Amino acid sequence: MSTPTGFMDYKRELPADRDPLERIKDWEEFHKHFNEDQLRTQGARCMDCGTPYCHTGIELPGGASGCPVNNLIPEWNNLIYRGLWREALERLHKTNNFPEFTGRVCPAPCEGSCTVGLIGDPVTIKSIEQSIIDKGFDEGWVVPQPPQMRTGRKVAVVGSGPAGMACAAQLNKAGHSVTVYERADRIGGLLVYGIPTMKLDKKIVQRRVDLLEAEGVQFVVNTEIGKDVPAQQLMDEFDAVVLCGGATKPREVDIEGRELGGIHKAMDYLNGTIKSYLDSNLTDGNYISAKDKNVIVIGGGDTGTDCVATALRHGCKSITQFGTVPKAPLERDQVRNPWPQFPNVYTLDYAQEEARALYGQDPRAFSVLTKKFVGDENGNVKELHTVRIERTVDETGRRIYKEIPGTEEVWPADLVMIAIGFEGPENTIIEQLGLEQDRRTNVKAEYGKYRTSVDKVFAAGDMRRGQSLVVWAINEGREAAREVDRFLMGTTMLP
Repeated sequence: MSTPTGFMDYKRELPADRDPLERIKDWEEFHKHFNEDQLRTQGARCMDCGTPYCHTGIELPGGASGCPVNNLIPEWNNLIYRGLWREALERLHKTNNFPEFTGRVCPAPCEGSCTVGLIGDPVTIKSIEQSIIDKGFDEGWVVPQPPQMRTGRKVAVVGSGPAGMACAAQLNKAGHSVTVYERADRIGGLLVYGIPTMKLDKKIVQRRVDLLEAEGVQFVVNTEIGKDVPAQQLMDEFDAVVLCGGATKPREVDIEGRELGGIHKAMDYLNGTIKSYLDSNLTDGNYISAKDKNVIVIGGGDTGTDCVATALRHGCKSITQFGTVPKAPLERDQVRNPWPQFPNVYTLDYAQEEARALYGQDPRAFSVLTKKFVGDENGNVKELHTVRIERTVDETGRRIYKEIPGTEEVWPADLVMIAIGFEGPENTIIEQLGLEQDRRTNVKAEYGKYRTSVDKVFAAGDMRRGQSLVVWAINEGREAAREVDRFLMGTTMLP
């Protein structure tokens, strides 16, 4: 504990982000940072709560509660308060391989379960986490730490997203020789192609990749296992194979007019822009542009929100984001959404804040169901027809959506993005290795074991659990590495 009355003496504060109307003119990160005195004050708000739910990552019916990688949050809050930054960095790295990622893109379930949040505003855990790791890099404390000896065992990791990178990092620490295969032209998975640069600068990702390479991890890009390299080849050449390919099969809509031009999958839109920006600062034109277009995003989650932010930077004429869920309440519902569940309350994410600053209102339209797309004489979309819906729950707990008569609307649209989530992993590797799948088509591998139905093949991250958070992917990659190490060596010393 930092100071017994800190949570009463000091108010929660967050670093001010860059001005919305300024930041939409570029693709740089929108975050700003506190100075050390301000961070020390925020760390002082961490209380002696007895049982800190913030670092106990569990899944509740209302969502995740606490930190999935079990960050030692009260400990490094106290160390920051005392000015012991390097010691705080050591505690942070004990549980999280990549705090520079989670400190930027994690929705912070730890703050939702902070005990201070029971009586007021929670501790600013996420911004403190990011500040610790950023200072660590700035001060030169984060350096390559290759293992002192090698075991002679070889492991292939398929997929270089947060699960694959975390798994590779841990297995390398154990002394195994790890090769990571990535089908894209850059290492990072969704950290590179999936999250826009204004949320996560790709130099931040490359910095960590360079560290892992210096520690001995080998990365192979432009290589899709199952197509460029048969899956059986990995089985023949490696002592273990870990599948961390993600849940990359986008969910589709079955709506009249879906075949019209101008309607795209969200990830095609986002990744095209990211790649063009990284390759040429968008000068090559190899992306779907929203410039001067009426844009509609179907989907209210993080991917849809990133589409909104991207369209604003393209210079769209208008932007609307559809969601089927109703508008969240301003305050936590203590009956349906009690602490320590993640609070389901109305907030503006960075993209909605930008749209409101530019157009004067939240771009989201709640409880909206798209009925059909209508095209022009050239076969391109020109409008969407929708109806408002009411969501109820039947006696079994199943959600039922009922259309509200008289709420039909027509929306002009020149560009539409489908951002309604993902169905599961792609099947190429699964079929080649003959792996069992669960009812959601994910690779079947028991949590805590991560072993699949095929000997020496493991699965982790979204490929095993379905679409989830970056922090859960890191958790799964670390846990899978423990089980692979145990499989190879009979025991494990990995945390």
